[in-house]
This record gives sequence, structure tokens and C-alpha cells, in this order.
Amino acid sequence: MKFVRHLTTITAVCLIIFITGCISQEKYNVAMSQNRTQAQRILDLNSELTAANLKVNELEKQLEVLVNTSAVSSTAKDAEIEVLKKDIEEKKALIERIRRQLLRGGVQLPAELSIALQELAGSSDMIAFDEETGILKFKSDFLFKSGSAEVNKGADASIKILAAILNSEVGSKFDVVIAGHTDNDPIKHSRAQHPTNWHLSSHRAIGVLKKLTGNNVESKRLSARGFGEFRPLESNDTKEGKTANRRVEIYIIPQGA
Repeated sequence: MKFVRHLTTITAVCLIIFITGCISQEKYNVAMSQNRTQAQRILDLNSELTAANLKVNELEKQLEVLVNTSAVSSTAKDAEIEVLKKDIEEKKALIERIRRQLLRGGVQLPAELSIALQELAGSSDMIAFDEETGILKFKSDFLFKSGSAEVNKGADASIKILAAILNSEVGSKFDVVIAGHTDNDPIKHSRAQHPTNWHLSSHRAIGVLKKLTGNNVESKRLSARGFGEFRPLESNDTKEGKTANRRVEIYIIPQGA
């Protein structure tokens, strides 16, 4: 997740100006509201980017199948190929536009924080960290039992280290959004606790949040969200895709965003 370059700057400048008395409380609140809107827009852009990439992969597979099909008449086949090619080009153009929007003002996490998160990910099979986007990802199959939102005790050590990183001098300057995701399999054995995948993904995010607060990360810095099966990383048509889509993502964002 890349945040717009001036996002942190806006927060810092607004705070400094407000403290020195140059602007009113009302104007400061307006600036902070705009800051939060920008942060939300970046989260949405990253989701759009993932969806667009998945669509391109799907269209390219369709194109490959069509090219190798002989049952369709040559004229009809050529016309359909052109439609698919145009659709792929449009989706790739969309991807490029989204990337430009993200890169136009994107900021990297501080090097010290990024290195600490990389080291954490390197120490555990259940965690992955993307330095480019700044997203830390827990694989749900390691983090939870099937259909459960209770964090496995085997994850306690990694979450404790994550909490220490978030409470470090550099990490404490950021807030944290915890986002739960599932595959598209319907809930079978735990409907009383989790009626839908939305509930399960939200409850899993809250489960991780509680673990972090239990390790002294301030509650006011944390928020939880659940997306169910609706923001997949890969197609749910394969076992591997479903496994990749079951995850909890940690977004580290500027304070107050």
C-alpha cells in the first residue's frame, strides 16, 4: 500500500501550524478530514489494482484458449480475439493509471521500520511483507483453525514481535488498520459465531487487534475491517488461490489518517 507523498506532510504541517496558532481548530479539523479521505482513497486504489490485475489474468487465459480453438469459424474467431485484446489493453491502461495515482505521491515506510518488518516476515512462514506496498500479511491457515476467529497460540510469538515493532520509536508514529479476508467457501460449522464470510473476516481482524492490544499497542492506534471473499488476491477456482485469499493484512498508515 503506497500512501500519497504529501499525506504525512499534510498531517505534520497542519499540526505545527495549529500548535503555533496560525489556523483555527475548525481549519485544522478540515485538514485532518481531508487527510483521512486521502488515506481511504489509497486503500481503495490498491483494491482496484488487485482486481484489475486478476481480470487481466482471466482475460489472457480466455484469449489463449480462443487462439488454440479450431471449432470457431475464422471470421468469428478473429473478431472475438480482437474484442478480448481490446479489453486487455483497456484493463492494462486502467492498471497503469492506478499505479500512477499511487506512485504520484507514494511514500515508503521509514527504512528502520521496513527492515524490522522484513526481518519479522523472514522469521516466520505465516508472514509475508511487501516492501513496495508496506503491507504485512498473515496467512490465515497458520493464524486460525478452519472457520475460527481465535488466533492460534503458535502465532503469539510473531504477534508479540510485531507489537514491539509497532511500539518502537519509529513504529509508534503510525496507526494500524487490520483487514481480514476469506476465500469464497460458505461458512459450514460456525454459523452461530460467523454467519457469513464478512463476519468471519471481521472477527479474525478483531482477533488480531485484541492480540496487539494485549501486547500494549494502544487501542486508539488500531482499527479492524472485514472484506469477506470480495477482495481476492487470486482466483478462488483453485486450492492454491483459496489458500492465498485467506489472509489478514496489516496496513501501517500515518497517524490520524
